[in-house]
Amino acid sequence: MVTKQLSGTADDADLTRADSLAREIFSDVANKWALLIIEMIGDRTRRFTELRNDIEGISHKMLTQNLRMLERNGLVERTVHPTVPPRVDYTLTEAGHGLRATVDGMCDWTHRFLGHIEDSRRRFDAPVNG
Repeated sequence: MVTKQLSGTADDADLTRADSLAREIFSDVANKWALLIIEMIGDRTRRFTELRNDIEGISHKMLTQNLRMLERNGLVERTVHPTVPPRVDYTLTEAGHGLRATVDGMCDWTHRFLGHIEDSRRRFDAPVNG
């Protein structure tokens, strides 16, 4: 996996640039599974199996890939306990909690505008008379 190296310029934070580090990070975390994982971990420490059971529809592979990506980006901390069988716990880092505040805002927005969006979809999908 090749990652753009931070050069310290404003271009690194410019989401409109295809080669920006910010766009790479945004692309990593702005997917449905990553956002759901961040929300499900929340303020607690969660085990892999808890997350898999609580996030309906996520496969073992997708959960593993997204947890690794979140750990790589410094949003999740993974702790392996030397037990048999091994126990692995996940918690949000400070950066992960910062992103969770944004996810919470998106959840609030969804609840606030769900009816509006449903009405708009119904109108858009309705057959045109005439």
